[in-house]
Amino acid sequence: MKRLSIAALALVAGCVQQQQPVTNLIPRPAPDDPSPSGIAYICDGRKEVSVVYAKNRASVTLDGKTWRMEYQPTGTGFRYMDTANEWTGSDDLATLREYGATGRPRAFNCRPLRRTTGSS
Repeated sequence: MKRLSIAALALVAGCVQQQQPVTNLIPRPAPDDPSPSGIAYICDGRKEVSVVYAKNRASVTLDGKTWRMEYQPTGTGFRYMDTANEWTGSDDLATLREYGATGRPRAFNCRPLRRTTGSS
């Protein structure tokens, strides 16, 4: 009876589906794309970051404050910077942080939520 119970538990455990995190597949435009393309991101703490990408620049907005950043080539992922902040990440995960020694995050674990401008 004990062996049957263990086998039954193993069978039930194998049938339970793992839930995958919800991710919207919204690709960022190529850095040199001249057409403005906006994406809203949802971050930890329910913070929303809005970004408009166009021609090697990104306008990044959080809590009513906007930073205009320049694209910086990286080996992997993406990186936009101004003199005080950076918007960086890879694939569908990004972080807005102060640039420099402290690197304090303003918004982190940001994932695409919806497209705000453009059609690509």
